[in-house]
Amino acid sequence: MKKVVGVRFKKVSKVYYFETLSEKPPKKGEKVIVETGRGVEYATVVLDEKTIDEEKFATPLKPIIRVACEEDLQRHNCNIKDANDALEVCKEKIKEHNLDMKLLESEYTFDKSKLIFYFTAEGRVDFRDLVRDLASVFRTRIELRQIGVRDEAKKLGGYGICGREFCCKKWMGDFAPVTIKMAKEQNLSLNPTKISGSCGRLFCCLKYENENYEGIIKQMPTIDSIVMTPDGTAKVIDTDILKEKVKVVFSKEDDIDFAVYDLKEINIIKRAKAAKAYDDIDENELKELED
Repeated sequence: MKKVVGVRFKKVSKVYYFETLSEKPPKKGEKVIVETGRGVEYATVVLDEKTIDEEKFATPLKPIIRVACEEDLQRHNCNIKDANDALEVCKEKIKEHNLDMKLLESEYTFDKSKLIFYFTAEGRVDFRDLVRDLASVFRTRIELRQIGVRDEAKKLGGYGICGREFCCKKWMGDFAPVTIKMAKEQNLSLNPTKISGSCGRLFCCLKYENENYEGIIKQMPTIDSIVMTPDGTAKVIDTDILKEKVKVVFSKEDDIDFAVYDLKEINIIKRAKAAKAYDDIDENELKELED
């Protein structure tokens, strides 16, 4: 068992765990200096100390080096300024080399052993000459990292059709897989423009309630199922997943009656095979929305 704290390197990013060896572990909100695979980094503690089985981690845990001091903070702020200056230089170099890439962000590791540039591009980019050029200017290791469209949206930020700031920018530490199946189960229109965000991928929010939808759908009768209601046997003609309501039709000799019941009021006698919806939708086009 290891005593660890959770840290983030940016305000909204993945949480990483580091071992605490001192008698007074850093508290939530404190700044710390840690060693990572890419060098020494400046981070913020977001989870107080707790004990975790080290076997749960794929790689050995590294210890917290120290709690950051005022000098470390000044150095961190200086690194941010220098990285912003480096970004402008890199943009000019990209123009000089006539490369088809969009530069988004740059950052130094805390010890300035590496300068990282993040960019997007339609395909692979041969940036070897650019790296050599940048290394001769900044005299440090250069890394150019190509990121996807979801990561681009997270870095740039913006507002969704709901009127709120992008979830990925506001609070999401990491991306979760979102699939077309989730949209189908939530009975949403499969029009790509209506279920995808500014990044061109499926809305992350489709994931939020998916577990609840899956649970309810398993209990819900399909259309044309035969069910037993408090008023007798009927056929299902519509369902409302969110309200857990079922609309049925009673067929009698010379009369047809409609009624709506709570899901808990009915019992399924014969479940009909689920109809295949959206036959006119291009499944390949929808798959491109997944990431």
